[in-house]
Amino acid sequence: MDPRLKTYIVEDNVTIRENLVGTLEELTCISAIGFAETESEASQWLTDHADDWELAIVDLFLKQGSGLGVLQTCRARRPNQKVVVLSNYATPDIRKRCAQFGVDAVFDKSNEIDGLIDFCIEQSSAPRVSQNSS
Repeated sequence: MDPRLKTYIVEDNVTIRENLVGTLEELTCISAIGFAETESEASQWLTDHADDWELAIVDLFLKQGSGLGVLQTCRARRPNQKVVVLSNYATPDIRKRCAQFGVDAVFDKSNEIDGLIDFCIEQSSAPRVSQNSS
């Protein structure tokens, strides 16, 4: 089994997305398996590939739609799949709203990247269930 955490990124800013993927792949055990820039693209992929991802990192403000819509899609995920929000707008109200969607964590892009890195390391080192086990 691949020890890297199969991670889907929902981020519309190319520079931020590329830097995020580079940083997380270098410092943690994630493998970026895809990305989306819009709510509809992300929701469609996450639904069509429901068994293919272990972590989704979602920005709230996208080229089209909102990360909140993506979070709504993720409510039906398996217990071993984690969803985190990475946003410049990680206000107390946003954190509360994300918690209502069952998000595992919220990180502020400007000052909580270390927390996201720690979260990814923790998730990749946790025991994971194989897709083929009963």
